[in-house]
Amino acid sequence: MNKQLTTWQLIHKSLQQNVPVMLLYVLESHGSSPGRQGFLMAVNALGDMDGSIGGGIMEHKFVEMGKENLMRQSAPPLDSSTSIRTQYHDKSAAHDQSGMICSGDQTILLYRVRPGDTLAILGIVNCLEQYKNGLLELSPAGINFVADQLPDTDYQFSMQSEQEWLYQEKIGYKNQLFIIGGGHCALALSELMSRMDFHIRVFDDRPNLHTMMLNDVAHEKIVVTAYSELVDLIPSGPHQYVVVMTFGYRTDDLVIRALLGNQFAYFGVLGSKVKIDKLLSDYRAEGISTEKLQRIHSPIGLTINSQTPEEIAISIAAQIIQVKNAG
Repeated sequence: MNKQLTTWQLIHKSLQQNVPVMLLYVLESHGSSPGRQGFLMAVNALGDMDGSIGGGIMEHKFVEMGKENLMRQSAPPLDSSTSIRTQYHDKSAAHDQSGMICSGDQTILLYRVRPGDTLAILGIVNCLEQYKNGLLELSPAGINFVADQLPDTDYQFSMQSEQEWLYQEKIGYKNQLFIIGGGHCALALSELMSRMDFHIRVFDDRPNLHTMMLNDVAHEKIVVTAYSELVDLIPSGPHQYVVVMTFGYRTDDLVIRALLGNQFAYFGVLGSKVKIDKLLSDYRAEGISTEKLQRIHSPIGLTINSQTPEEIAISIAAQIIQVKNAG
């Protein structure tokens, strides 16, 4: 489940029950700030909370500020229901110290959600429940949401003053993970990556595969009649991550040949050094360019002497995160 979904669900439920609720949102972050751009949380007048803006003493302080706002019997005017505060995680900062010393800074929105935001919030909840994407906009006017419209970047924030600012974000999963092969390692990798910002699809050419049926965390499980179909099912893209872990050399080869012409953020192939050396040697002999072969991460994963499917999944997940965050 997308981590943001439960937070927006709490906000929507609070509005339905006429319970005042505050939205806390990290609009911008720099350095080693524990709260990253896009982090959010909600707190309502009953004390229900969900999400995080970075934790620690700073989060506690902002939650208490939100509660104080909610103690008012009625919602304040729009211009006083919104507050933007920058927190510096440095004891030597001249002002706006967060109480934390991890360095960096983050700009946080405190917004008392209003009944007029209900339609936009319902749109966000529906979007996340259906694994779709859309455009979230936060501004002095409140919360706005546009389904199926994507901004040029995942996050964008501009601010001239507290009365003139705009935050935009691509809502929904920002990254796509395609796992080719639905065996035990795919099951372990799916379970691990399901806790992160990845929409997960698992492919296999074996109907009724037991480990595919056990996989209840992948968002989609697709049985193909031939791996050559993948060329039309997995498009190129800067947020596309592909892991090949079929049951053998022959099927790995079919997958690689189908996808090697595409551009992905990550393209990894599971296998022993002997198998991978054999694959790459055959491709070079056929004249496949070095530039294409260098796109393949193999042996896959970080070198941690992985033995079990769970350990292999951890090494692959760590490498994917390393590649994702390098950009």
